[in-house]
Amino acid sequence: METREQKIKLIVKIVLTVLIVTALPMVGSLSLLLLAFGGGFYAFALILIPAIIPLIWLKNKKIHKIYLIAYCALFLVIGSVYTVDRITDEYEKSITIDVTPNINTSEWLPFEEDSNIVKYDSKTLKLTGELPIIDGATAAFPVYSAFVNAVYPNTTRLYDGVFEYNNTVGGYEKLAEKKTDIFIGAQPSKEQIKYAEECGTTFEYTQIGYEAFVFFVHKDNPIDSLTAEQIRRIYSGEITNWKEVGGKDEEIEAFQRNEGSGSQSMMLRFMGDVAIMDPEIKEIRGMGSIIEQVADYKSKSGSIGFSFRFYVEGIIKNPDIKMIAVDGVAPTVENVKNNKYPIIAPVYAVTYAGNTNENVDKLLKWMLSEEGQYIIEETGYVGIGN
Repeated sequence: METREQKIKLIVKIVLTVLIVTALPMVGSLSLLLLAFGGGFYAFALILIPAIIPLIWLKNKKIHKIYLIAYCALFLVIGSVYTVDRITDEYEKSITIDVTPNINTSEWLPFEEDSNIVKYDSKTLKLTGELPIIDGATAAFPVYSAFVNAVYPNTTRLYDGVFEYNNTVGGYEKLAEKKTDIFIGAQPSKEQIKYAEECGTTFEYTQIGYEAFVFFVHKDNPIDSLTAEQIRRIYSGEITNWKEVGGKDEEIEAFQRNEGSGSQSMMLRFMGDVAIMDPEIKEIRGMGSIIEQVADYKSKSGSIGFSFRFYVEGIIKNPDIKMIAVDGVAPTVENVKNNKYPIIAPVYAVTYAGNTNENVDKLLKWMLSEEGQYIIEETGYVGIGN
């Protein structure tokens, strides 16, 4: 016959056991969080407490051993489930990829025998003296590298203080600070123009070509064409499922680029007065990364992204994505030339007012010449004469 005292002890043991087992998920979560944020000592202390406490009141070693085994097993299960869930949740909520470089520059260098650039030796211009510091966007690298190959001394090398590659964000910053002379790429964002004004710099624009601003989806996506209005509604957050535009019943993952990149600035101009949705940090730092994410994101076909035609078609060449038509018109060179494709982006050589280097003006005029336009066309862009 159990005494009153024994009954009370049994009840206390049961209550403590229930409390400890109930607390396990919280202990697991807190300890994992502490480990993640560098609180190793506190995390392990939190893990050990529920394992040590029973020693005080579980006198039966066999029961205590069973308890410890059950505790460790339960903790491992909870920890594994929590970790997988946490990783999956963070991946889906926050995809910010930084890939540097966004182009394999070693494949597009001047004065290299195996380079992919258009190799043309200018007959009308050879720069000497104070060489213009030339820089540019990722997609434009093959173009201005070919310019360097054509008119600069053959001793010119990448990052030698004359031939630079800082991409759009860094490139416009350096041009605004007058640390470079010419930037080749899409026009700057409002913020980049504002920064230039703060630096006392006025950008000047010389259009040297045309390019198509394109949208692409996974190759398994049955959608081959969208209207410009549908794209705006997707990126405003109004259209959220592909079935709303004739596709599969699948959520749309609309990726964006980082602020200040050439393609993001172009996207904002395309959106016009329609507010672009908050990307929930689903922005891609690195022009090539947006293509990779649309191709690979969660192994689904529900993603969409944007870029410039030549970069997608001539540099990355990812077989798992496809460019789509806009308003029924495919983004081909021919449709850019005949002005049928609805989203055409100018390609500029951007300089700053008051530059005293005479070679800057010489180089700009040469870019507009037959030789300069030949390089633009042969690279894969559309010249201004078309």
